[in-house]
Amino acid sequence: MITLADMIGQVPVWFLGWGQHLVIMVFWFLFGACVGSFLNVVAHRVPEGRSVVRPGSRCPTCGWSLTWRENLPIIGWIMLLGRCRKCRTRISIQYPLIELLLGLVFAGSYLAFFAIPASSWWSQISSPWWTGSGIGHAWPAFVILLTLLSGLIVSTIIDARTFLIPAPITNFMTGIALLGWLIQGLLVPRPMVEGFWPIPTLSWPLVGLSVGAVLGLMLAGWCLRQRIIPRSFLDYEDYVEEGETLGEYPHARREMGKELLFLLPVLLGGILGALLVVWIGPETGVPRWLMAISASIFGALVGGGLVWGVRILGTLAFGREAMGMGDVHLLVAVGAALGWVDPIKAFFIAPFTALAWVFLSRILTVFSRKAGRELPYGPHLAFATVLVIFLRPAVDMVQHELFHPLP
Repeated sequence: MITLADMIGQVPVWFLGWGQHLVIMVFWFLFGACVGSFLNVVAHRVPEGRSVVRPGSRCPTCGWSLTWRENLPIIGWIMLLGRCRKCRTRISIQYPLIELLLGLVFAGSYLAFFAIPASSWWSQISSPWWTGSGIGHAWPAFVILLTLLSGLIVSTIIDARTFLIPAPITNFMTGIALLGWLIQGLLVPRPMVEGFWPIPTLSWPLVGLSVGAVLGLMLAGWCLRQRIIPRSFLDYEDYVEEGETLGEYPHARREMGKELLFLLPVLLGGILGALLVVWIGPETGVPRWLMAISASIFGALVGGGLVWGVRILGTLAFGREAMGMGDVHLLVAVGAALGWVDPIKAFFIAPFTALAWVFLSRILTVFSRKAGRELPYGPHLAFATVLVIFLRPAVDMVQHELFHPLP
């Protein structure tokens, strides 16, 4: 008589391993679809300043409230055949597509970082730290990654429609990254990943720079709230015509002085923090929890500082706002989640994605005889970040060829 144990024993080991991964991927797909359903609400309500909690999901035309069955991700739209049950108004296909996209992103992220065999080219997307830690030990880092990808998607949707990246979204992404890396640093690592870390680590001087810059940022924020430092672009709306999103603002160079004044405590705090650590000269290594949170902070400083520097220099050079503060906050979140190297890569890849979009739009214009849609820069930064994450082997190879050419 063949027992269940005998039957299991005849199943190849690789099948059992992939069967386990498959179950977990199904879970992440379903969870991602639910997150996508919530992001649909965020994308429509946050730009209008409305609550994302109340009222519940309803038809924007007649106000008909959806039942829990009709609210099911993807399935609910199919059940309704893409129309409101009461007024028969069409429901945008964007809703199920975003839910499907988030489901695939969540499941694909698990596949890329935990399930792909080490011998595969695609395994280079992650690192030995991810595969050695497993989802049970790397869950804070994985939550950071999923939060970043979700935020990039919803920011792209909003920015493409309104030319605005809401600060609450990027602030939430940054906050989750900082908290997540702190928790990850407090967890006891598995012995097999000792010496590995998923984002670039820092030396003591850079740790001091990061802590000092944060203290300087807190001081600058307090001065801003107390109106010791004036806010920039306060009168921008006076130059925006009714029905328009952007305006021709004539005082952009003047406003850069206010932003430089805000950044002064951050720069001084970072320099003083680094010098203090060098003067003290700690003899021990950086504690894991401090290294984790400092690496995230330094990534945020590099990502945000890079875009902010271009914003200030470009505005001073051309007399008009070069890049929006939403782009600054977006790359702050990217740096906080991925460390200081990846936002630099994304920043230099983004112009090529912008050129590709312009080229594609021109082609579509020729065939459809409709003007191509203009995109702000935020979606290109977001897409470039996704390329850095999921095409890391190719990005690293191109980087190596550019900066280390063969003799």
